[in-house]
Amino acid sequence: MLKNILSISGKPGLYKLVSQAKNMLIVESVTPDKKRMPAYGNERITSLADIAIYTDDAEKPLKEVLEAIKEKENGAPATIDTKKAAAEELRQYLSEVLPDFDRDRVYPNDIKKLITWYNILVNNGITDFMDDEGKEEGKEQ
Repeated sequence: MLKNILSISGKPGLYKLVSQAKNMLIVESVTPDKKRMPAYGNERITSLADIAIYTDDAEKPLKEVLEAIKEKENGAPATIDTKKAAAEELRQYLSEVLPDFDRDRVYPNDIKKLITWYNILVNNGITDFMDDEGKEEGKEQ
């Protein structure tokens, strides 16, 4: 599911991939307004499935971190206010979700963006962070 959700540098929010054209992608805002627009190749476009959070010994895929936040919040939006929270509060919140995150390489702004993305996804009914492949792996274990 997260491979079709995109972050576009310089544009707020998250976008869902609708289709591809020759030199651009057609994306739709994840928010209720569902505004469609083109995203060109010169913009930095990143799929949420390609993002990972640094930990002390490796990297943790974003989908696993989002799933951990979902478990902590019982599927509801995050309780922390990213606009008012101090850097130490943000680190404390992430340490409850991901205890071994790398405190030197994960900055407070990264944590704010993570929580903001989580809230956008949950508020718009996207709560299935693990793709089909991840679900099948979980069943086998």
